[in-house]
Order: sequence, then C-alpha cells, then structure tokens
Amino acid sequence: MSKIELTAEQREMMVNKLQRYFEDELDQDLGQFEAEFLLDFLGKNIGAHFYNQGLHDARAIFEARIETIDEDIYGIEKDVN
Repeated sequence: MSKIELTAEQREMMVNKLQRYFEDELDQDLGQFEAEFLLDFLGKNIGAHFYNQGLHDARAIFEARIETIDEDIYGIEKDVN
C-alpha cells in the first residue's frame, strides 16, 4: 500500500474533529500536538483497515458494472445460424 498523503487542510480538519470529539464526548481537552500524534497513530495502525474496505467496496461496484457491460455485449451478439 502506498503512503496516504493528506493536504495540510485535510490534516487540520481531522485534528479539529478529534479535538471536538474529545471535548464533546469525553469532556477531555486534547491539545494540538496530542491530536496530531493521535491522528498519526490511527492512520498508521488502523487506517489500512478502512483503506482496504474502501478498495473492497470499489471492487464490488466495478465487478457489478463489468457484469452489466458483459450482458450488454452478449445482447448485441449476432446470430450466426
């Protein structure tokens, strides 16, 4: 798996979401550096699971579309008898 690169804006948005979650749900203050370290940890240790599920979902869509195309091609086949 290639390394997933995030833009500075994406990273900032995710850090902010982590901070809000900790504040709203856990009543904990999560500093900027702590949130960035947590984001790095989550990306490194569990991110691949989400990535792989996304690939699995995309593969299922692709296979369904290929099946439809195959049916369409078969449908325009000429009778040779």
